[in-house]
Amino acid sequence: MAVPKKKKSKAKVRAGRASNWRLTASARSICPRCTTVKLPHTVCPSCGWYKGRQAVDVA
Repeated sequence: MAVPKKKKSKAKVRAGRASNWRLTASARSICPRCTTVKLPHTVCPSCGWYKGRQAVDVA
């Protein structure tokens, strides 16, 4: 089995691990009824509509 020749520094190890911690912005869509920004495939938090019908009563 192969063995590394030299020890990796803490900075190199942590930089390699940190590359997987990147966050991407979540997807956004626009509600066709009230034109507010919402998450896709979810009920609109401002008007309560989903797929052409009122799913939640928002007062």
